[in-house]
Amino acid sequence: MSKQTDKPLRVAAIGYAFMGRAHSQAWRNAAAYFDIPPLEQAVLVGRDARRVAVAAAKLGWSESATEWREVIERDDIDIIDVCLPGHLHEEVVIAALEAGKHVLVEKPMANTVEAAERMAAAFAKAQKNGQHAIVNFNYRRVPAIALAKEFIDQGRLGEIRHIRTSYLQDWLSDPSTPMSWRLRKEDAGSGALGDLGSHVVDLVLHLTGQDIVSLTGGAHTFVTERPDGSSGSGGIKGSGGGALRQVTVDDAAWATARLSRGAIMQLEVTRVALGRKNQLTLEIYGDKGSLRFDLENLNELWFFDGAEEAREQGFRRILVTAAEHPYIGHWWPDGHIIGWEHTFVHQIAEFLASIRDDTVSTPSFDDGLRVQRVLAAIAESATADGTRVIID
Repeated sequence: MSKQTDKPLRVAAIGYAFMGRAHSQAWRNAAAYFDIPPLEQAVLVGRDARRVAVAAAKLGWSESATEWREVIERDDIDIIDVCLPGHLHEEVVIAALEAGKHVLVEKPMANTVEAAERMAAAFAKAQKNGQHAIVNFNYRRVPAIALAKEFIDQGRLGEIRHIRTSYLQDWLSDPSTPMSWRLRKEDAGSGALGDLGSHVVDLVLHLTGQDIVSLTGGAHTFVTERPDGSSGSGGIKGSGGGALRQVTVDDAAWATARLSRGAIMQLEVTRVALGRKNQLTLEIYGDKGSLRFDLENLNELWFFDGAEEAREQGFRRILVTAAEHPYIGHWWPDGHIIGWEHTFVHQIAEFLASIRDDTVSTPSFDDGLRVQRVLAAIAESATADGTRVIID
């Protein structure tokens, strides 16, 4: 694929549910706020012809389609955006790369390390043709997280010693919540571990610049059966209606890990923490300073400067809403907050700029593979009753 010209990059998105809608909003709005190559929302792909046509019209796509292979093979499509369950990522991504397309794929990269390795190998070949690909770890693009990265890279925390991170949600606390693809191992790979753990693992690797080299971990499923939502199916009925189906993924997972330069990390993720709606927290402690972040207050970063006099020390709140902060200058006047959806705009803007400038696109497929190896190690340790696992 040749370097970008003034011709618009034409995008096809595959999937139009939760993530498909979030991505569509970003494709639709990125050019209004960022200096990026021209683009066109060309095609939205889904299995149901009527529903995908309605979604395409609502979300800003020029047309809809039901056969993803046909769309990938089209000469007028430049970028494939994969917003599908994890078990479908490998086939679609590799086909898109082999067809010469740039690719954006939702996290986690795949359901297994082996699938992620094959995807990374396919991109290594495609990269030689000028193609670009990223895994959508969009929380890297929270302005407060980007500011935290700057602080760490500037040495303001010094040697990082201890990291505490958690991602807590409660949407599966009610046992009557019906089955979905996210609760089936064959579709999702894992539960809270892959869904939420992939985000926090990527953030730790990204922010610290270190690898996770060993860990012990665990996982647990609190609600082992859920109603399938159907009626009259002849099985045992759940309170939500329909026969009860077995949940084959974890509700919660945890790990204690060692990083490559000696830091210790503690991680916990769950989708049954009643009262926690979308709380991703990070605490990073160094020998010179510390940082705290909470996604439920995503415009704030808390910083402790160990160089200050003892009588004046304390965590101070930085409201990350000034034009001097990462990304903020593209949006509103100083002091006006932004939200979760903006992270997708930032991610797509950076992806398009990297295509235009022919620079490295991130988060890369190698980044996604590193995360997948950590997730697999946690799952392996959990299966072996918390045995320590070394990550090569």
